[in-house]
Amino acid sequence: MSINRTRGLLYWLARLLGDVNAVRRGRVGRRIGRRVVGRAAGRGIGRLFRRF
Repeated sequence: MSINRTRGLLYWLARLLGDVNAVRRGRVGRRIGRRVVGRAAGRGIGRLFRRF
């Protein structure tokens, strides 16, 4: 197993544990909202830098 695959697995596991924690605390909506906003911001920044 390569280091990149291991790192990807660890990031996936961390995200899963964060989701479980959000469910336990009753903050799923807030977590999903932040994830959506973060993806949109990342895409916008990526498009901005692709133009230059």
